[in-house]
Amino acid sequence: MNLVASEKVKKMSASIFQEMADRKMQAMNRGMDVIDLSVGSPDLPPPAFVIETLVKYSKDPLNYGYTLKGIPEFNKAVSYFYRHRYSVELNPLKEVLQLMGSQDGLAHLATAMINPGDIVLVPDPGYPIYEASVTIAGGVIYPMPLKAENGFLPVLEEIPLDVLEKTKMMILSYPGNPVTALADKEFFKKVILFAKQHDILVVHDFAYSELIFDHHEQISFMMIPGAKEVGIEFNSLSKTFNMAGCRIGYVVGNEKALSILASLKSNIDYGVFYPIQKAAVAALTSDFSMLEEQVREYEIRRDTLITGLNKSGWSLEKSPGTMFLWVKIPPGWSSREFAFALIDEAGVAVVPGDAFGEQGEGYVRIALVQPSERLSVAANRIDEFLTKSLLKK
Repeated sequence: MNLVASEKVKKMSASIFQEMADRKMQAMNRGMDVIDLSVGSPDLPPPAFVIETLVKYSKDPLNYGYTLKGIPEFNKAVSYFYRHRYSVELNPLKEVLQLMGSQDGLAHLATAMINPGDIVLVPDPGYPIYEASVTIAGGVIYPMPLKAENGFLPVLEEIPLDVLEKTKMMILSYPGNPVTALADKEFFKKVILFAKQHDILVVHDFAYSELIFDHHEQISFMMIPGAKEVGIEFNSLSKTFNMAGCRIGYVVGNEKALSILASLKSNIDYGVFYPIQKAAVAALTSDFSMLEEQVREYEIRRDTLITGLNKSGWSLEKSPGTMFLWVKIPPGWSSREFAFALIDEAGVAVVPGDAFGEQGEGYVRIALVQPSERLSVAANRIDEFLTKSLLKK
């Protein structure tokens, strides 16, 4: 049987994460101890009360049927979370939609909203599902360069008018992945005005909403007047409560957009496991003390790694949020050359920046998903690697 991938699949690049996993396995097979700082999967556990809730409801045999959609308690819990964390009021019946993780919603949104030929403005560099979802839907991608000199914010005025005439959506993420920059309220106000002017749906990926450091303000797009008129915001329990494997998240905001996405989703899946929903409710309505502790832990990890790397002469600025560092690599390397050599020679796995878009060339993404002690070891290995590389050159 001659099976051939569809033209849409052919347009999608192979996952760099799989390639890094293969190189990690090869290094381990050579007896190397590999410190994996590539995949952004939390190594910290969920709160104990979340696990206890999941166990409790999993023991009831009546809880193993289809849920079809989010239980009312879940939608109310999301509304509670947004009210207490961002001072945003949400209608739980109309302005909250449960998802199997935020990536689930991001992956299907373009299919629900975009027709072939429609343009979607996508950050470059950006999380790979943004571009992949548009490709699957048959849409056209217009990259918005995120450059250091612009604070890693897109320059909306540089987007051509003929592009905007065909644009249906714009995807943003602050703090983001891989770029960890923050956006301020003034930028979001400009985005809302821009979206109204050009009739564009704004899609804000807020998956790292609770990993913002150094007492910077947590700014939800939904906080800005007019946001619900033009936009939606994705969020997740994966990074916030370390429930990545549970696959539960949500999208909030514009009622019409959520209704369209819900219509598509009703034809695809039968809802999230009931005990997981109950565990999510427990997390979203907790006293949030663990969130403050978690932020402090990631700040310590960030500072440990940056201090170690700066000793090697690699001058790095502190990331203001997320579980990543977005790092400009030393001159003389491409992103892939650097990442591949680092794992092969030093046993430290990071992700080359070009995996996230053309503007990612010259950078690597480093995940803070190891204890500080291991991050110190990683910094020492990178220091030795850079010293040897300079001697070779």
